Amino acid sequence: MSESEVALLSRMWEQHMRAPFPPHLRGREIHGEDMVLLDGDIAGCVVSSLSGPLDEKRRKVLFLCLAAIEKVLPSIDDEDGASEYYKHLRDMAALAVELGNAEAR
Repeated sequence: MSESEVALLSRMWEQHMRAPFPPHLRGREIHGEDMVLLDGDIAGCVVSSLSGPLDEKRRKVLFLCLAAIEKVLPSIDDEDGASEYYKHLRDMAALAVELGNAEAR
């Protein structure tokens, strides 16, 4: 894992922490995906990846979350910046997976 990639993920995490969760998505499911849970699962894995290599369980969670987020993104409206919020989550998850894959080599 390169320091610049970790720094990028750290900056992305800081941006995410400042972004409000889109209120209209609280308690809502899209295509069977709980939007709050999806946010929380990705956030937990990203925080873990900032502390060190992800274990296999968290890597699997991130892969599942990436598949879920790709499934729901086309159906997320842009009210309250929701689509940008979830695109940012997707990008953080993808970077965390990438970092984990680099460390697994």
